[in-house]
Amino acid sequence: MKSIVVYRSKSGFTKQYAQWIAEELKADIFEAQKVSAEMLKTYDKIVYGGGLYAVGINGLKLITRNLDRLEGKKIAVFATGATPPRKEDIEKVRDMNFTPLQQKQTGFFYLRGGFDYSKLKLIDKILMNMLKLKIKGKKKTTQLEPDEIGMLAAYDKPVDFSRKKNIEELIAYINS
Repeated sequence: MKSIVVYRSKSGFTKQYAQWIAEELKADIFEAQKVSAEMLKTYDKIVYGGGLYAVGINGLKLITRNLDRLEGKKIAVFATGATPPRKEDIEKVRDMNFTPLQQKQTGFFYLRGGFDYSKLKLIDKILMNMLKLKIKGKKKTTQLEPDEIGMLAAYDKPVDFSRKKNIEELIAYINS
C-alpha cells in the first residue's frame, strides 16, 4: 500500500507532525503546494495536515474538492492548533470543514501543536495582534479564561505541545 503525507505549515508544528506520520507510515511526504489531485490518485493512503486558522484548516480544499476523485482511498486529515483538545471544539472544527458525506469519507484528528509568534508572516502577525487586542479588550485580566491567559503569554514565549505519541490514533486509523 502506497502512502503519502501532505501538509501545509506556517510555523512548523504541522510540518513536525507530518514528518512523524510519514516516518511511521514509511510514506512519501510533500508540502501541499507541490501536490496535485492527479498525484494523490496514485496513492492508497492519504494523510493531509494543516494548521487551524479560526476554525478553518489551512489548505484543506486540496482534499475536499477532490474527494470524488479519491474514492476508495483511505484518507485522514489532521489539524494542528495551540488550544487543548476538547471534544466539543474538535467536533465544531470537523463540522465547519466537512459535510456529513465528507466526514464519512475521511478520518479527522486534532493534534495539539503550539504557537510561535516570531515564526509568523506579517499578515498572520497582524491577524494575531487583532486577536490579542480582542482578548485584552473583552475582559479584565482577572476574568480571562485559562486558554486566553495562556494565549496572551505565548506571544512573548513560544509554546510547543506537539508530541509524537499524539499521532497514534491517526496511524491506527490509516492502517485499519
